[in-house]
Amino acid sequence: MFSCFLNATLSLHSKTTTRKEVKRQMKLHKNVLAGVLAGTLAVGAFPAALAATVHYNDSSVTGDSAQWQAWVNGWETLSGDYTQVSLTPGKNETELNFAWYSKVEPGKTATPVVHFGTNKDALTAFTGVSADVDASLTGGAAYVYNHVTVTGLKENTNYFYTVEKNGVQSDVREYQAKSFSSVKMLYVGDPQIGASKGQPQNGEKLSASSGAANTAARNDAFAWARTLSVATQQNPDVSFIISAGDQVNKTGKAKEEEYAGYLSAPVLQSIPVATTIGNHDSLNADYFYHFNNPNATDYGKTQAGGDYYYTYGAGLFIVLNTNNYNVAEHAKAIEEAVASAPDAAWRVVTIHQDIYGSGLDHSDTDGMILRTQLTPIFDRNDIDVVLQGHDHTYTRSKLLYGDGQTHGTYEFQLNAEKTDYDWDHAYNTQNGAKIPLAPEDAEGAAAQSAFQADNYCYTIESASGNTVTNPKGTLYMSANSASGSKYYELISAQQDYIASRSQNWLPSYSVISMTSDAFSIDTYQITDDGKAEKIDETFTIKKDPSQPANEQKPVVSASSLTAGGQTYYRLRDLAASSNAFDVNWDGGVKVTTKTAYTGYKPTGSAEGSAVTLNLTVDGRSVTTPALLSNNNYYVPASFLSTLGVSL
Repeated sequence: MFSCFLNATLSLHSKTTTRKEVKRQMKLHKNVLAGVLAGTLAVGAFPAALAATVHYNDSSVTGDSAQWQAWVNGWETLSGDYTQVSLTPGKNETELNFAWYSKVEPGKTATPVVHFGTNKDALTAFTGVSADVDASLTGGAAYVYNHVTVTGLKENTNYFYTVEKNGVQSDVREYQAKSFSSVKMLYVGDPQIGASKGQPQNGEKLSASSGAANTAARNDAFAWARTLSVATQQNPDVSFIISAGDQVNKTGKAKEEEYAGYLSAPVLQSIPVATTIGNHDSLNADYFYHFNNPNATDYGKTQAGGDYYYTYGAGLFIVLNTNNYNVAEHAKAIEEAVASAPDAAWRVVTIHQDIYGSGLDHSDTDGMILRTQLTPIFDRNDIDVVLQGHDHTYTRSKLLYGDGQTHGTYEFQLNAEKTDYDWDHAYNTQNGAKIPLAPEDAEGAAAQSAFQADNYCYTIESASGNTVTNPKGTLYMSANSASGSKYYELISAQQDYIASRSQNWLPSYSVISMTSDAFSIDTYQITDDGKAEKIDETFTIKKDPSQPANEQKPVVSASSLTAGGQTYYRLRDLAASSNAFDVNWDGGVKVTTKTAYTGYKPTGSAEGSAVTLNLTVDGRSVTTPALLSNNNYYVPASFLSTLGVSL
């Protein structure tokens, strides 16, 4: 029992966390702690000790000492420079979007102009739009934001550009358009500049105060730049970067020094980033000011903005703001995007919340909040890959698709102060039920258990190996933190939908290579001495029009019964004719998929009585209507996908 307590305590120690998160984790470990302490210690006695952890990227250790010292010396100036330029992919590969702030100065007018071209001495002017920035976000100082789109780009071409800030051109910078047919991109998760607050550094604790006093942002911005530098040195042919959200850390507060740190990475002067709105980005307009996203829609909007999409080479990329829980709007955004590029070889969605992840903090609570709603929409629109963040761990899923059954729908709501989301409760959108995610009593535990069971809404495609051709299912990736500002533990029991996962407390990134017929992902972590190490095998999806879709569901035949106008199929017949699953009785009906049947084939029967069948499938509890006849269960056609078979 003492070892259980020690493991629980170490689990809490080994993640970067806030006092609120510590409290929540203490609730999650409540049963273990109660068994050891017999109720003699209160949860509130632990946060100060448990919050101390070494699992974050300490830039004073991992950075070159001279570079780190120069960064520290320059932080006061940099943290107050809100005019960093951001580059974003345009609506297609021939366009490039720019955004930046200009400070309002007496007698000067904002000039949203980018000078762009192949000859740096004869650049073409492209004019966009500008408007006021909310001064409450900039300490009362007046700024305007500028959004400009440059058009007419050609592949494998070197360009130069400057931007105007109140009529004054910046220094000339270089941009290189890479191949449009063979595209390489970086995929990163949660830079979350400022999230290392409270962590130790040189005898002090990193602070999340504003401006130059935000030493957590100072630490994390340096680490973010380091990751991008290592990744692009390894992959100089990267066309753009996909960020799965939480660019910065502060929620619902002014955080311009965090954006200044994020945008200051030298790599971002020449490579655009398709950012996703994370929960830490969602509740301020500053995200919208800083990023000029293409094909921006009004679907899924929060204060930061809404869903958007773009094409690049053979890919259609759809970015959803899943901090807005109106999934009907996200469905419209996806449908609009698909209609705009119906012939795209690849359909890739990026969301922040990881509806299929494996982190301790999120994967079985708030991470899967939209799983029951988004999975069938992704299926309906033939989404190939979903890129996720939020969980601060790395995972790669198996190929998944929906189970075809009806499930509940859930959402999060804002807290009473409207300053953050109520992370302690999920809400059933159909009946308004409030579900505690860290329950403290039997009633709450039952509600949480029912919520988690309802989210078993997926089917695992029967595909083996790390190269698949024409799969039916969708691949779900979750990225660890690219800066290492905050890490989470992996959940203790790996979920059945996970193929690979990793948490080594190191910044990581993925490299995606895409052509018209292949989509591959490689993932790396960066060691303390700056080396890139591969942490997963290459996973490749291929499209071959000469081959049929990989349904991978054995066709079966079975004795049947009819009741209430519905046909039911004998479970043991399904197992015997398909050899795709085994079924036996062990204190209850137990099913093991992808396993040959070992039982007997029963004789026929004429009628059965209606029952509710509670069984386990691959170790998880499942319930379905059924008929019982001669001690044999018959299940409806809607249940066959759960077994991995079809008629």
